[in-house]
Amino acid sequence: MDAWLIVLIVVTVLFCVILCWGAYYRNYRKKEYINKRIYGLANNTLEITPQEFFSLRNTSFGGKGSPSYALTKNFAGVYILFNSTKNMYYVGQAKEVLNRVNAHFTGKGNGDVYADFKYGDNFTIKMIALEKSGFKTLNDLERNTIMTYDSFASGYNKTRGNR
Repeated sequence: MDAWLIVLIVVTVLFCVILCWGAYYRNYRKKEYINKRIYGLANNTLEITPQEFFSLRNTSFGGKGSPSYALTKNFAGVYILFNSTKNMYYVGQAKEVLNRVNAHFTGKGNGDVYADFKYGDNFTIKMIALEKSGFKTLNDLERNTIMTYDSFASGYNKTRGNR
């Protein structure tokens, strides 16, 4: 009788280990899949410096008094600000990404990003449009981008993203 009890306990423990390992593996694969999607989206977008961004922001094709080109091309999405001097990321979302990126580099966004930029750190900017990203909401896209770039644990982000 004792042998059957031991066998039953061993089989139960093995079954639990297999279930736990399966759940862990599924989560790992899901995270890996999302990271590849985010990197794919980010790598297929233009990477520019703040100076290039300001130049694009100020360009107008309509002459004096016409709005800048950038103001007519705003879009919903996320942006990735990378401080290459400190190897730190900031990820944010906006319904008007161009306006929000501009705010960060003119002192109306994340104060730490602005301070580092103001004191000479080198930054690059990437922007990902929500449309055709494969994500349903800005919150999902932002949360997964923060996770991919680890900008909460070792970057400028103070939260893991909106829920």
